[in-house]
Amino acid sequence: MTSSAPLRAVVFDMDGTLVDNMLFHNEAWVALARRLGLSLTAEDFQRQFAGRKNEEILPTLLGRPLSHEEMTGLAEEKESQYRTFYRPHLKLHRGAEAFIHRLREAGIPVAVATAAPQGNRELVLDGLGIRSLFARVVGAEEVTRGKPAPDIFLAAAKALGIEPSACLAFEDAVLGVMSARDAGMTVMGITTAAPAEQLREAGARWTAPDFTALPPELEARLFAKAA
Repeated sequence: MTSSAPLRAVVFDMDGTLVDNMLFHNEAWVALARRLGLSLTAEDFQRQFAGRKNEEILPTLLGRPLSHEEMTGLAEEKESQYRTFYRPHLKLHRGAEAFIHRLREAGIPVAVATAAPQGNRELVLDGLGIRSLFARVVGAEEVTRGKPAPDIFLAAAKALGIEPSACLAFEDAVLGVMSARDAGMTVMGITTAAPAEQLREAGARWTAPDFTALPPELEARLFAKAA
């Protein structure tokens, strides 16, 4: 795909992208690790695990296999703590709502591709009343591998009926950028949780702190027909 090729669909990561909430996830993981007697910093989690499925994170964190019951219990403990931390701060990231509406008005299909479990998706998408804005929400339960494997972005592109090479992905995590890149998408990095340099190194074509000042090249490739 050439740099001037049109982009015909957009796939958003949720946590850290549509909402600036990774601080609260990281705090919840650190709290769980501390209770389990493990050493984990917020920076460790963001670098090693952000974007992975809980079923992938917990065995790596504990260094051993977990039974289904233990896995379920620990995952719900962490997610419940996260929701408690984040619920009072729930809001879309700066410029996201206006940008999504602009995409819809231009006839550009949009989807969400997130490793967040159902309860967390409900908190954000239903809590903010935005689920209906997306043609499809693809969750971790629909794919075998979490990010950085490309599975979830490939599933989102398939659900939209658009080739991955014609999709633009928005991501905040290094592993998420790698996932979208390896799916064949053009990637825009949102710098809520990782520095721009790290996101570009992982494969992001552009970076920005939020949705209010997107690069002219991105604008041109998305909205050329609507202009």
